[in-house]
Amino acid sequence: MAGSAHFDVVWWYGLMMAAGFGFGLIGDNRPFGSDVLAHPLVVFFFVAGVALLALRIVLKRPVPEIIPERALLIGCFIGGAGFLLGNGVAVYLPAMR
Repeated sequence: MAGSAHFDVVWWYGLMMAAGFGFGLIGDNRPFGSDVLAHPLVVFFFVAGVALLALRIVLKRPVPEIIPERALLIGCFIGGAGFLLGNGVAVYLPAMR
């Protein structure tokens, strides 16, 4: 059981970093509109929440049993850092050409 929990946490961290980075890459373009709730960072966390709800429904277990609460919070910070990293790449990479 402990090995499975560790595996889930690694997947959670990796997916949050990848998704945050992806949303950060498109963040400057504002593809969802110019409203505050349409900001890519807000949409990213909304999508992450919907994914956690879907995980809870599919596995029929509370999310903290799958991914510990501390790992959930750390994953959100990792996703936010990934967003900032992706946004920095999107903004500064074209300037290097």
